[in-house]
Amino acid sequence: MRDYKLVYEENFEVDGKPDPEVWTFEVGEKWSNNEAQCYVDSLENCYIKDGKLNLVATIHDTPTCKYRSTRMNTFKKKHFQYGKFIVRAKMPVGKGSWPAIWFLGSTKTDIRWPKCGEIDLLEFAGNRPGIVSCAIHTEAYNHKIDTQIGRRKVLETASTEFHDYSLEWTKDFLSFGIDGKEYLKINRKKNDTFAEWPFDQPYFMILNLAVGGWYAGEIDDKDLPYHFQIDSIKVYQE
Repeated sequence: MRDYKLVYEENFEVDGKPDPEVWTFEVGEKWSNNEAQCYVDSLENCYIKDGKLNLVATIHDTPTCKYRSTRMNTFKKKHFQYGKFIVRAKMPVGKGSWPAIWFLGSTKTDIRWPKCGEIDLLEFAGNRPGIVSCAIHTEAYNHKIDTQIGRRKVLETASTEFHDYSLEWTKDFLSFGIDGKEYLKINRKKNDTFAEWPFDQPYFMILNLAVGGWYAGEIDDKDLPYHFQIDSIKVYQE
């Protein structure tokens, strides 16, 4: 058993905006995956209250940015390589909601997706309530060529209770779990190159709540606003 020690944690104890020393808001109107939202930097769409980080997707009667939400990352502020990550979170309710907790490779800024590598610790789609998923995307394994590696898991209380979503990341494997139980393990193969295994480099974390898109599906306006809540983030390393 690995000797892990807590090296970073967020318990969201101070009400208001997330710590700017750790988090940067990504802002813009156009995003990939056919997503419908604009990402904004607004307390209406991202705030800490009562020990919880709230990412909220809202609907507006405007000609542009009908849907507004939050995407935040730790790029150039806090990067990680290997360890065990535990994020305690509760999924939103609503058709078209698409929350995610994920990582992108950050060593070489000239290497774009999917070559940089992506680790999806958690994804959820409001059109498939009670199911959560995890995945990896690399140059060799990604959804653009239908070779991504991932798994969906039935979790009926995903939107009504907080659960611990985890990733254990070593030089030899990636292990994904829920409440301490592994549900997918991806082992590094002997002949893997950077195209298959780009995971020996620092990565940064991303938290976001998308609206619609190829993964989330049809949007039901009457279901908005969506609320994605995170209770804590803990990172352990050897």
